Amino acid sequence: MLTNPVLLSVVLMCVLCLFKVNILLSIMISAVAAGLLAGFGLGETMGLLIGGMGGQAETALSYILLGALAVGIAETGLATMLSRAIQNVVGKKGTLFLIVLALVASCSQNIIPIHIAFIPILIPPLLSMMNEMKLDRRGAACSLTFGLKAPYIMIPAGFGLIFHNIIAKSLSDNGMTVDSTKIWSYMLIPGAGMVLGLLIAIFISYRKPREYENKPLLIGNPSEDTDIVTDRFTRKHLGAALGAVGAFTIQLLTGSLPLGALVGLIIMALFGAVPFKGIDNTMAGGIQLMGFIAFVMLIASGYANVIRESGGVNAIVEASVGIVGGSKLIAAIMMLFIGLIITMGIGSSFGTIPIVAAIYVPLCLSLGFSVAATAILVGVAGALGDAGSPASDSTLGPTSGLNADGQHNHIWDTCVPTFLHYNIPLIIFGTIGAMIF
Repeated sequence: MLTNPVLLSVVLMCVLCLFKVNILLSIMISAVAAGLLAGFGLGETMGLLIGGMGGQAETALSYILLGALAVGIAETGLATMLSRAIQNVVGKKGTLFLIVLALVASCSQNIIPIHIAFIPILIPPLLSMMNEMKLDRRGAACSLTFGLKAPYIMIPAGFGLIFHNIIAKSLSDNGMTVDSTKIWSYMLIPGAGMVLGLLIAIFISYRKPREYENKPLLIGNPSEDTDIVTDRFTRKHLGAALGAVGAFTIQLLTGSLPLGALVGLIIMALFGAVPFKGIDNTMAGGIQLMGFIAFVMLIASGYANVIRESGGVNAIVEASVGIVGGSKLIAAIMMLFIGLIITMGIGSSFGTIPIVAAIYVPLCLSLGFSVAATAILVGVAGALGDAGSPASDSTLGPTSGLNADGQHNHIWDTCVPTFLHYNIPLIIFGTIGAMIF
């Protein structure tokens, strides 16, 4: 177990990130370490890394185009007007603001399933207001990550429906039939753990004031034209609004986020919200804002490929079976920790489900776990690590918005807080759920 390539490489990645080594370099170094420990040659390891990067090509392209869309909207001043409206509603109430953030993020998973697309558009203009309130951005990161993760665990709509169907299919493929329409009821107990984590983050952990400087946004500032800096709604504002609506509508109709973002940019250009002569600057701004995250997702996909090919996941599970013996409690805890390790490395809860189900289902059957308990263990094992993983879009998304002025650290201000407030409760409540059902 102690020489397992997956375990060692994930620990290495976490240690490097905690010591503030560049995330891209940390993932690449960890991927090379995993390959070498698995007995692959250096050339073969790099081949697996590069070959697996295509698994997130669509996501990376989506992020670049969404970044450009966010820059275009920011330059019209529409997002600033929206931030003023939110400020009028919440005033100086930091707690209420964090709750509103969690609700908005939750809507992005189920009601209007756009995932992280709203973050680079909505959050940067709100930073100055957050600075005035002296709001600890770690609390905002916890609110956003909660909204990006908890709904798909508990609510069978949007991304939640996809997640529950993946659980049902993965269990069925491995010999255990489950009704996908009942999975949400099983996942309410683990979801309650996330709600508790959110409440602790908002009302206890990050209530103390934290000072930030009023720095210019890295994505650029609105134009100095008077029709933008005032509250008068102009044609450019209309173009920005229609572009955003168009992007989300096309994404919902086609399931393609890149196509939606492209249509949104075209609509904005036609309405003059993004001048044709300035489209190069808009695209450059999008790359500046989201390009790094896009490359992290690409490298993370390659790293996941190295992990899968190393055989280390199966070795971890097989070694754990000997430790478990016949104890359901120990087995449940062990399976959840395995899921945490895998998802921390892969960064995708949806992609982890089929991997862990192939081994968890036979183990659960042999130990006498019910269908409901097995669904909980597989679902929570997949979701664990999504919060807290440096390579997860549930952490990268919040950082992209909260760090728009360069004052929010991805590891210490997003990954560590979300890991503590969500992964620990998920392990505890997931274990409780598996033992109850």
